[in-house]
Amino acid sequence: MKNTLLALTAAVAALQPAWAQDRIYRCGNEYTNNTTQARERGCKLVEGGNVTVLQGSRPAAAPAAPAGGGGSASTAPANTPRVDTADQRARDADARAILEAELRKAEARLADLRREYNDGSPQRTALELRNPQGYIERTAELKASVTRAEADVAGIKRELARLNK
Repeated sequence: MKNTLLALTAAVAALQPAWAQDRIYRCGNEYTNNTTQARERGCKLVEGGNVTVLQGSRPAAAPAAPAGGGGSASTAPANTPRVDTADQRARDADARAILEAELRKAEARLADLRREYNDGSPQRTALELRNPQGYIERTAELKASVTRAEADVAGIKRELARLNK
């Protein structure tokens, strides 16, 4: 029995270096296990646990800026078709009209919700007179709906302001 235990311990000890990991050094966003290279570059030893590094894909290079230097903040690829100025104005006018219609609908919905919410005291229904918890839940839902509708109106106004620049 002792011989078996001794043999098993010797086998595990012999395998131990195969399980151990070399020293890993971190050089900024790069990792290396080359000690001489790490010393030359002033890398720091990573301690505590094993390190697994997966090689990711490199990001595509950004397209070069046009030679004119006066380009806009977002440049389109070279093969993108140009839109006529009149067509673009028509598109902008359509977008503005759609947003204004959406704003009118959102403001009407907000007004209806505020009227129903009644500053936190909505009209009780017959069912809610018997079940006070239902009234509390409906009031909370109305408050959340008013908050969402206000956020919708604010978002549409921001979008309109962006279009008017």
